[in-house]
Amino acid sequence: MKQFSTISDLRYFLASGHKKGVSVGFVPTMGALHEGHLTLIRRSKAENNLTVCSIFVNPIQFNNPEDLEKYPRTLSRDAKLLEENGCDVLFAPDNAEMYPPEKKEPFGLEFGMLDKVMEGKFRPGHFKGVAIVVKKLINIVQPTRAYFGKKDFQQLTIIQNMVHQLALPVIIVPCETVREKDGLAMSSRNMRLTIAEREIAPTIYQILCKAKEKTGKLPVRELKEWAIKKIQENHLMRVEYFEIGDKETLMPLETWNFKNRAVAFTAVFLGDVRLIDNIELFS
Repeated sequence: MKQFSTISDLRYFLASGHKKGVSVGFVPTMGALHEGHLTLIRRSKAENNLTVCSIFVNPIQFNNPEDLEKYPRTLSRDAKLLEENGCDVLFAPDNAEMYPPEKKEPFGLEFGMLDKVMEGKFRPGHFKGVAIVVKKLINIVQPTRAYFGKKDFQQLTIIQNMVHQLALPVIIVPCETVREKDGLAMSSRNMRLTIAEREIAPTIYQILCKAKEKTGKLPVRELKEWAIKKIQENHLMRVEYFEIGDKETLMPLETWNFKNRAVAFTAVFLGDVRLIDNIELFS
């Protein structure tokens, strides 16, 4: 596996492949890799001639400085995992490489309400930071396909919207959420959970599954109230939001008239660790 830390070196390496029409798969990450990331790598390997993974803890998408500071950084371990899973190229730049102090990052895109609800409401500026770095990485790598997990459903929707607005020549490939055996969605944040918190964490997905069973049987408002109450029965968990939204517009649904488009989204604090998850209610 080749490893690069500068944009110029990566572009130089990829240039010959681009000229030959080699298909390039791209998996952008912030590191602290887990099986969810590695599933994306393996899918890219199966569908492309060359697979590139980036590891960059993007500072401009963190609205909480403490969250940025605590984000796990495990580059040596991550590089070993990528090599073991057949990744061809690792791009691991530092902040100065991605955001030179003398260069501003202009960004004139508007996402309507896509970045105003749920994560956007509670993490102002987060999706602008995500969009800026993903756009920049796509321009650097020039991939044929880029792979994103559905665990970050709102992020995936916004990236798809950005690619459409800018007519970027890349296929965005949504990939199913990868879960632990007990149902907990795999996340780099999980490693911050205590042993006791880790035992409790699967409750989030269990209640999402029960909410799916109740879809259409309770009014939307009552189902949301039920889910929040059930999650918060454990005093260690605090629901930041539990929303039932449209899978394309992300706007909250008030009735089951669009049941086949309904997705349940939640963000839950377990101790001081913030976990997100979702489930498509119509599938």
